[in-house]
Amino acid sequence: MRQLIEAEVTEICGPKGKHDRNRKAVRHGTEHGRVVLGGREARLERPRCRTLDGQEVQLQTYSMFQRQDMLTMAAMERILYGLSTRRYTHGLEPIDSGIETVGISKSAISRRFIAGTRQALAELLVRPLDRERFLVLMIDGVVVAEHTVVAALGIDAGGKKHMLGLWEGATENKAVCQALLANLLERGLRVEEGILVVIDGSWALAAAVKDAFGNRAFIQRCRVHKKRNVMEHLPKNEQAWVARKLDDAWHNTNPDRALETLRALATRLEKPYPGAAASLREGMDDTLTVNRLGLPEKLCLSLGSTNIIESANDRARTICRNVKRWQNGEQVLRWTAAAYLEAEKGFRRLKGYRELVILDEAMRRELFPTLSMAVQGA
Repeated sequence: MRQLIEAEVTEICGPKGKHDRNRKAVRHGTEHGRVVLGGREARLERPRCRTLDGQEVQLQTYSMFQRQDMLTMAAMERILYGLSTRRYTHGLEPIDSGIETVGISKSAISRRFIAGTRQALAELLVRPLDRERFLVLMIDGVVVAEHTVVAALGIDAGGKKHMLGLWEGATENKAVCQALLANLLERGLRVEEGILVVIDGSWALAAAVKDAFGNRAFIQRCRVHKKRNVMEHLPKNEQAWVARKLDDAWHNTNPDRALETLRALATRLEKPYPGAAASLREGMDDTLTVNRLGLPEKLCLSLGSTNIIESANDRARTICRNVKRWQNGEQVLRWTAAAYLEAEKGFRRLKGYRELVILDEAMRRELFPTLSMAVQGA
């Protein structure tokens, strides 16, 4: 590092100790400085240069080694993956023991992590959404320290997954969901040409989506949640055949026959297990949205449940377990935002993404039937 900085000084001022009447700057001693080295700050005597008229010359090499964003990024990654502020030094790269280091105390690392997670939260809350066409929106909540964080994940026309935003509340109620959706619309989320919204069995989410998006939203209830809710009302010896009936209906490419199968199953369960029948009937039609849109089997499997965003929620839960004592909702939001952005780094394209054009065309056909007929006639 010292050699690189000295090389830049030589390039600016010329070789040391040699007279050069054409030089435009001269050496001007040294001063105390700090650089980022091995995940910590290290003290360094840095050389100074001045132009012939007395103006300080900024050394680009030194400025690069001073970048604090790398230090904050390193602190965030280490703490998110379980390294505590007390033991932070155990995760640092070894350096020469003769180099004096600073900025690795518990309080200093804590301040860096707070600053980094605040930046992550701000980034997630202000991301512009008008640059992409999102065909799919998945919404689900995760409970952290008695706070419910409702998160939104979008899938663009190319099958890439993006974390779009989050909102905090005491429960996954309609007001919290409406606030999240309003925030997405303010940032440019486009729904005029239709959007498939995949949610769990929460009536609050369904109501909020209908209020925010109107008929532009095609709501798909999560089949995994639906099956789980129905099974909770059944004894174990009855669960297997009911699960098979549900799967047979959801795999039926004819949505009308699939609906008849589900209704017949609910009628059959009515007397012996009224709770299971009521759970099945609630939002039953919305479990067949992907069938009505005529999506291929692979897309039906991918978009028929909230499993995609559930994996991001699991990542958030795992990371947030590292916190032993929560202070407030702002801390919960900071940690979950950082966890979601970390999970986003590992997102892969949607399985069957090449067939998303079928979803796009199906939604346009439902929303603009007259235009679709005109195009077909042409």
